[in-house]
Amino acid sequence: MTNSTPAKPTQALPLAGFRVIDYSHFLAGPYLSRCLAALGAEVIKVERPKAGDPGRAHAYFIQGQSGYFLQQNMGKQGLCINLRDPRGLALMHKLTDTADVFVENYRPGALEKLGLGYEELSRRNPGLVYCSISAYGHTGPDAHRAGFGLIAEAKSGIMAMVGEPGSTPPLLRVSLGDMYAGIHGVAAVCAALLGRVKSGRGQHIDLSLYDCLVSMHDYAVQCYTLSGGKEIPQQTGHDMPQSTLYGVFTASDGHLVIAAQVDDAWKRFAMVVGGEALAADTRFYSADGRNQNRLEILALAKAWVSGRSVAQCLAALDAIDVPAARVQGIDEVLADPQIQARNMVIEQEHPLLGKIRMPNLPFRFSECDTSPTCVAPSMGQHNRDIAASLGFSADDIDVMERDGVLYAEVPA
Repeated sequence: MTNSTPAKPTQALPLAGFRVIDYSHFLAGPYLSRCLAALGAEVIKVERPKAGDPGRAHAYFIQGQSGYFLQQNMGKQGLCINLRDPRGLALMHKLTDTADVFVENYRPGALEKLGLGYEELSRRNPGLVYCSISAYGHTGPDAHRAGFGLIAEAKSGIMAMVGEPGSTPPLLRVSLGDMYAGIHGVAAVCAALLGRVKSGRGQHIDLSLYDCLVSMHDYAVQCYTLSGGKEIPQQTGHDMPQSTLYGVFTASDGHLVIAAQVDDAWKRFAMVVGGEALAADTRFYSADGRNQNRLEILALAKAWVSGRSVAQCLAALDAIDVPAARVQGIDEVLADPQIQARNMVIEQEHPLLGKIRMPNLPFRFSECDTSPTCVAPSMGQHNRDIAASLGFSADDIDVMERDGVLYAEVPA
């Protein structure tokens, strides 16, 4: 078994030395900054007294702690500050003056009212890379509207293509819009930091959940535009009419997916399912031919799969190098030797919960280790350290704590 991370890192993490201010909540922003933390940036999570990031109120809960928050905020420091108090805003401005990146995901215009908009912060710190994530972006007729990933998933056309024909589209059950926007934010921030090396200036990154999901269409948009508006991808259930054979099938004891849409893979699959007669049928030699005869092919594939267990199907398909996999539940995913070998579930020591297991990020570098260094912070956990690093005296900090400018959660 090959370890996916170096035993002895020989390089610093790529973003070591960069400071990131994470003034975001729920998912897209926190995921973005969690990734930056894993890549070596110093990330300071800024929250408002006393509720903090609304993600702290999101399940799954254990002993009052939110697993949702723990997952998206590991590797960060915690600052909890009342920005409506002039002293709190002054401290925040001092902090952003020292930052390389500022991440926020509020409705456009909200942070300008607080004195934390791009124009104000970039005036004070011209090198700042300011990344905004919102439902619709900062321009266009819908820019003022609130939204979540669910809204973008519905608006983007993705949801309309999922599910059985004629059925109510299902929830995707993963936060596709938020996570996709978050990782686009990682790419954009890193590119802006690289551009700053030449220009000496930061810039504003305007990311929209809606934009990100529209950009994700690998087929639907070009299908519609190149057909002159004649082709609108519809719900197709368990397979893709434009990629035969590619879909989900039901075995005697579960479900599996098969990807035999490529010519060579199809011929190998046809030999197993129908022998020489099917493999030699020239109607199915091309992708177009298979698509035109999709229902016939599906019937043959379903009959073959239904008479076997998932394990039997996989053994037969693995033997002929046709990509296939069991449809796994989360319990099976966590027990998967491949996931274990890749260290995709990490164990951390939490001060209240003891040992906890969380999903890792997929970054793998040959010369450095991106394993998280600490659990998510309690609210305001690093208030004093951060304030002191900005030049505030112990007496100043005591007064701000007393007056509620700085707020720290008292662990139960």
